[in-house]
Amino acid sequence: MALHLGDTAPDFTQESTEGTIHFHEWAGDNWVVLFSHPKDFTPVCTTELGEVSRLKPEFEKRNAKAIGLSVDPLEDHKAWAGDIQETQGHGLNFPLLADSDRKVSTLYDMIHPNANDTLTVRSVFIIDPNKKIRLTITYPASTGRNFSEILRVIDSLQLTDDQKVATPVNWNEGDDCIIVPSVSNEQAKELFPQGWDEKKPYLRMVKLDK
Repeated sequence: MALHLGDTAPDFTQESTEGTIHFHEWAGDNWVVLFSHPKDFTPVCTTELGEVSRLKPEFEKRNAKAIGLSVDPLEDHKAWAGDIQETQGHGLNFPLLADSDRKVSTLYDMIHPNANDTLTVRSVFIIDPNKKIRLTITYPASTGRNFSEILRVIDSLQLTDDQKVATPVNWNEGDDCIIVPSVSNEQAKELFPQGWDEKKPYLRMVKLDK
């Protein structure tokens, strides 16, 4: 059964490069980015794991943790880690699940039989501290992910959870936001005393105070 936004992320216990992971316990009060890889010792995956390792401080700034998954065994993961360090300049610094029994892949519907009946596609799940799924993206095996976009989405989710705004197209942290339509102008005056730019009654742009 497909997972939807707002669903509780399924819990699991699985081996990883950092020992046994009890997922909900490991996640704790953090945001989590869970993402799958088609196979070990493949070029696109190697670049992705190096990039996520490089971005670890950016995840930590956002109270977020990354966890990867591949259906290959743990021994392969450990051997692959050396290649990632050598070619990308950043060693694996987050857990990589060894999902050889396809347990987690099945829970999260990461295997798409019409694409490949044994390998996971490039699935991404952003999961909030309440263990709710807040984003899902599925990439084909041939396309590497843009982790700057994934960080951008975490920024947007954290902001819009905290304030009654939405983020417009191509938004980045610090850009103007949109006052959500459910907020009346009277309420907006209290929430946003700095004022806003009303393009249309339903499109009110506001610059948030830092």
